[in-house]
Amino acid sequence: MFLQGSIITGEFDSLMNEFYLQKVKNFELESVLKENQINNIYDYLKKHQDEEDGQIITLYDQMLVRLSQNEINQLISDLEKVKSMYH
Repeated sequence: MFLQGSIITGEFDSLMNEFYLQKVKNFELESVLKENQINNIYDYLKKHQDEEDGQIITLYDQMLVRLSQNEINQLISDLEKVKSMYH
């Protein structure tokens, strides 16, 4: 199942029960996220969603991407959609 969210884009493989992350903001990438990884990211962002400075995420362990507080809330919404796909 394909997901084009506000911040992330990817495809969920229901046979493997994995989400293939293809894009974060304008950055294309290839990464596989298992359910526990999505849950960990989601839980962290929920705990810090009210921080005015936003968050910085790392892609490929070297590229820093800044997310504003509004973008964090959009990403949380995207992750909620992904979380609903896992079984």
